[in-house]
Amino acid sequence: MLDFETILVLLTFISGLLALLDKVFFAPKRLAKVVALKQQKEEALVMDMHKAEKVPLVFEYSRSLFPVFLIVLLLRSFVFEPFRIPSGSLKPTLQIGDFLLVNKFTYGLRLPVLHNKFLKIGEPQRGDIVVFRWPPNPHIDYIKRIIGVPGDKVSYINKQLTINGKPVPQTFVKDATDSDPGKSPWPVVEKSENLLGVKHEIYQRPNVPAYDFNDIVVPEGYYFAMGDNRDDSADSRYWGFVPEKNIVGKASYIWFSWNSDDTSVRWRRIGQSIH
Repeated sequence: MLDFETILVLLTFISGLLALLDKVFFAPKRLAKVVALKQQKEEALVMDMHKAEKVPLVFEYSRSLFPVFLIVLLLRSFVFEPFRIPSGSLKPTLQIGDFLLVNKFTYGLRLPVLHNKFLKIGEPQRGDIVVFRWPPNPHIDYIKRIIGVPGDKVSYINKQLTINGKPVPQTFVKDATDSDPGKSPWPVVEKSENLLGVKHEIYQRPNVPAYDFNDIVVPEGYYFAMGDNRDDSADSRYWGFVPEKNIVGKASYIWFSWNSDDTSVRWRRIGQSIH
């Protein structure tokens, strides 16, 4: 199954190859034919000259589209990649229908498709919201918050997060409700969490039992990720650690937000930085 990145690489390669073949082999032949016809100086040959000058459609489109494909590929691979939030696992930080820009160079540059890092710049930090290829199926992109970095000892008991033996402070904000499109709302408690210096809000469902675990050590080269919507998130608690090689980039900004419940634009969210 080909993903968008692979298709884009193939389109760039094929269009570039065709454009190169035309420039090196076929365009000179067309030019030579036109020159030869002009030297004959016969009016009857005008139509033949037009035919000789005409570029075949496959080469014309390749020459036009190759720069477009190449620019999109470079921007998407090494600068920013767009991403849409499909679920509520990061509420209240990110809403369903938020469109994000994912920074591709914060953690280093990787080759398209192969995903091998060729330039190391930085590493994911605790509290970062990152997009990554889901370990059970790398063809699917996930987005979660990094809770544990390599070497961290992480516990989650009775909905209290503890990192390296230090409880992560949680402060009550308000009682609220959460919902999914087409479903009735349910009660949640919104809290402010200070993830060892990174402050953000979380949701907890008082009528849903905690998924407890104790003293999980994050191995080298891996990360432990969770959603801010703690009782409505499929994350590292269920399918394990995130390999460093699977990380796509850091979520940076919301460039658009669409509320499908009332078919409206969330204007206030556009341009917000993500933390």
